[in-house]
Amino acid sequence: MKENTDDSIIMNRNFLKDDLRLVINFLYTDQNKGVPAPPIEKPPSAKQKIIKLSPPQNITDMKDIGLIQAIKKRKSVRNFINASVTLDELSFLLWATQGIRGKTQGEYAYRVVPSAGCRHSFETYIIAMNIKDLQEGIYRYLPVEHAVVVESQQTHLSEKIIQATLGQEFVGNAAAVFLWSSIPYRMEWRYSLAAHRVIAFDIGHVCQNLYLAVQVISAGTCAIAAYDQQVMDELLGLDGINEFVIYLAALGKIKNE
Repeated sequence: MKENTDDSIIMNRNFLKDDLRLVINFLYTDQNKGVPAPPIEKPPSAKQKIIKLSPPQNITDMKDIGLIQAIKKRKSVRNFINASVTLDELSFLLWATQGIRGKTQGEYAYRVVPSAGCRHSFETYIIAMNIKDLQEGIYRYLPVEHAVVVESQQTHLSEKIIQATLGQEFVGNAAAVFLWSSIPYRMEWRYSLAAHRVIAFDIGHVCQNLYLAVQVISAGTCAIAAYDQQVMDELLGLDGINEFVIYLAALGKIKNE
């Protein structure tokens, strides 16, 4: 086996290890200092339009597919047909990736995906290009209300998202693109410098749920980690420091197999 002695490579490998936890004094995190926890979701402004979604338990138009079959069928899909995703289907996918189980409890919200310390540092943005009964635009999921808020109703989003993903044309053919931003302080509040490694873990849990959930709506998805960070953050109106895009996935309808 080849041994790599490149200092930059070794430094990045060390990010994957949990050695840092042994030298952090967690008594001095903001949580233990008594600093109030950050909000569990980014609140919309009073001027923004909010669109309520159907509760997941009221959505019945789904394929009856078992977990084992969904796992067997899980794969990355880059070929989408020209068909709309319905608003109810979008509602289900949002709940399946960031939905809240039961009621929020103060600074905690137990969701359908795991998160270190129940911190859930992510916001879910949706670039809607072919969603039935939803105008083309950029939306954000509000898990507490199970609703979406209109962030901007831009046009030519297909071209913009292709540019932001470094020319990956299949992304522009999707019905929608899920973009997850991270607000790191939600995790830093509890874990300080140990926060960032577990943020990377958590986003994998979220996207895997999407891969499984699309199976029941005859759709496919493909996760994307290659993009222009600055262009993508600017597209969503993020500052790139306190909130920035960390992962995304294109999704759309596929031919019946």
